[in-house]
Amino acid sequence: MNKKNKLYLGILFDLIGMLSFVFPPIDFVWAPLSAYIMIKMYKGNVGKIGGLVSFVEEAIPGLDFFPSFTLTWLYVYKYKKKN
Repeated sequence: MNKKNKLYLGILFDLIGMLSFVFPPIDFVWAPLSAYIMIKMYKGNVGKIGGLVSFVEEAIPGLDFFPSFTLTWLYVYKYKKKN
């Protein structure tokens, strides 16, 4: 999967996570699923930490505005690339 597709999918997944503002029960399914997807999208420690952050922010009510997939993409392809 190329980086552009990861960005598009990440934005889509962040939008799905924000659906819980309208339909809160979605978090029971989406929190573990988002963690699993994050781990599969980003290998190594980045995926593991991203998965943990994604799970926590989806599981705790009110934190769904945090775009964990998009921020992970920015970290991997913009920030980490510079260092």
